[in-house]
Amino acid sequence: MTDQQTAGRRVLQSIADEYITRRGNELISLKRGLITKEKFMEDAAEYIAANFGTGEEETDRLLREFEDYVFGYSRLSPLIDDPEISDIRVMSHDSIRVKRQGRRQESGVYFSDEEEYRTFIDYVAAKNKVSVSNLSAIQRFTDSSSHPDFILRFTVSMPIVNTYEEPYLCIRKVPRHFPLLSDLVKKGMMDETCARILALRFRLGSTLICGGNSSGKTTLLNALKETIPDDMAVMVVQQADELTTMYHPDMMFLHSIPASGESKASYDLENISIAGLTMDVDFFIIGEIKGSEAIYLLNAACTGQLCAGTIHSISAMRATDKLVDYAMQSSRYSRNELMRMMDCFKTIVFMKNFKVASVYSCKGWNEERGELDYERLV
Repeated sequence: MTDQQTAGRRVLQSIADEYITRRGNELISLKRGLITKEKFMEDAAEYIAANFGTGEEETDRLLREFEDYVFGYSRLSPLIDDPEISDIRVMSHDSIRVKRQGRRQESGVYFSDEEEYRTFIDYVAAKNKVSVSNLSAIQRFTDSSSHPDFILRFTVSMPIVNTYEEPYLCIRKVPRHFPLLSDLVKKGMMDETCARILALRFRLGSTLICGGNSSGKTTLLNALKETIPDDMAVMVVQQADELTTMYHPDMMFLHSIPASGESKASYDLENISIAGLTMDVDFFIIGEIKGSEAIYLLNAACTGQLCAGTIHSISAMRATDKLVDYAMQSSRYSRNELMRMMDCFKTIVFMKNFKVASVYSCKGWNEERGELDYERLV
């Protein structure tokens, strides 16, 4: 980087710092829609001209760079725009890795120094109305409005909980226009016969989709829920806004809110699952089952309500054990009783490497063996 580029970067950091530390309320008002983008940029132009611009051309250049910074994500914007990249992991200011078409690799992008990176972290937090500090050193939040093609799920951890001295930043890009079942057939996730089986069974009984990280669980669930008939009321409960709808007219979405340093109020998946089940729904979906919310999903399925969810598991058969383990965290039922209740999940789908690896049908509880009977369909 040349001396001129370095100087320009320092000026941009100074402008960004002004809007993060002293004019943060303007960023929040912009995010909330209380002021327009045009008004925000007019005020920024006046500030830049008064404090940094040496002429109209220089002021315009700084204003364009600041606009890119505010309405994009600075140096990470090209990575966010790239449709082949699903995940971005910032290990330090000079180490940024991505997952491109399922393969992890260096991005070729970096921040000039630690100061620029720390300013960027503060900006990301301010833009998304969260606080990163020693009181809230690990933050998870979602930006569902900045990018036309992706919903961005952020996880930030600050140095107080990290072994090294720089923040970690992970970004999961969730396609806004997600593939439907027919698209997933074309992509090779499954064949047409498998797609028909899954679509039919999804409407006739509760479904559990399992697999490892980035195996395609959420992608499949997103596509399957679009097959739910319009005359069914659907409630979707999730930690991050990964599940959306393109067509269904009666689908509600609730997401969890963790407590922060500024507020002790929190709404975890258990809280919002309870609320969701009081809202007169025909189909109840939990985006990713991670804890005691499992018992509410299981109870709903046992009352005849159609349910679906995803869960991490190394195999289809281990998925039921995992859900029961979670259900036991807030349940008076014994493990044996919960396992018997699992026969209400009629379909278990195991995902691996973004493909449907197997599909099982639950045939019910086998009293003689004391376990569930399954038949492999795919």
